[in-house]
Amino acid sequence: MAEDISPESINLFQERFQRLRTEIGKRIVGYGDVVEQVLTAMMAGGHVLVEGVPGLGKTLLVRTISDATRLTFRRIQFTPDLMPADITGTNIFYEDEHGARAFRFQQGPIFAHLVLGDEINRATPKTQSAILEAMQEQSVTVGGQTHELPTPFWVLATQNPIEMEGTYPLPEAQVDRFLFKVNLTLQGEDELLGIIDRTTGDDETEVAPVLSGEEIGDMQRTVRQVLVAEFVQRYASRIALGTHPDRDDASDMTRQYVRFGVSPRGVQALILAAKVRALLAGRINVSCQDVRGVVHPALRHRIIRNFEAEADGVSTDAVLDSVREAVAEPAST
Repeated sequence: MAEDISPESINLFQERFQRLRTEIGKRIVGYGDVVEQVLTAMMAGGHVLVEGVPGLGKTLLVRTISDATRLTFRRIQFTPDLMPADITGTNIFYEDEHGARAFRFQQGPIFAHLVLGDEINRATPKTQSAILEAMQEQSVTVGGQTHELPTPFWVLATQNPIEMEGTYPLPEAQVDRFLFKVNLTLQGEDELLGIIDRTTGDDETEVAPVLSGEEIGDMQRTVRQVLVAEFVQRYASRIALGTHPDRDDASDMTRQYVRFGVSPRGVQALILAAKVRALLAGRINVSCQDVRGVVHPALRHRIIRNFEAEADGVSTDAVLDSVREAVAEPAST
């Protein structure tokens, strides 16, 4: 229950989160907001879709998180010829030392605590569905047998937004399974200088494991215990509903540029991520400010824009900004 959260638990959550963030910062230059968003999704128990052009450090970020935790790590490079069995594993025929023959399940790379799905939009929909089903069910079924995945289980998938030739964009219903969508953009001059210093010399940056899977599991359970008042729940719900153009209270930008608004999963993402922010601020209850702070990564991939938005260059973030301005905070009770 939420009332079981003690000041010691909050302090321990903050200390562990900061310890992990600091260790990641030894190798990752800049991207403070990105690292916090990715770790927030991790502590909320959700998966992350990272979008950015090549060379911005998407893969390095995931590898660094793996090095900074005692979690098993696997990388899956998605290609058009990748098959579902290449991800989930398959039954193989073997013969033991006594000559007995049988089928044995050979685990695929999905059987790890931390899985990097690199360029997920380069695989066919059939192969994409294999990893997306595992994300949802926390298990895979092969040959009629269900195999549980390790706990905690976390997928970070990447995609390139500019090179679309020969790709298979994720359907909206599958993108919706990611708790966060994080956009990586080119950093500034100072950050580039830091990258040069850390990557072009002969000193290798060492990252030590500072959290175990059990500690991360404890942090995820602490997040679930955070209180959410009814008026905060209403605020999150009204933001989600404000993305639907057919509603009377929709903003002008929503009516003009949106085809479909966010699903109920969007409200769940808002609340879970806001709980993490509340803990980082030292509180056991979520505020409307916590909800506002996670609107972009939690909802930007759940809105389907219309043709007019594409033609006018209106982003989903711009639509979400208009929704946040239009939705007032309910009165607390």
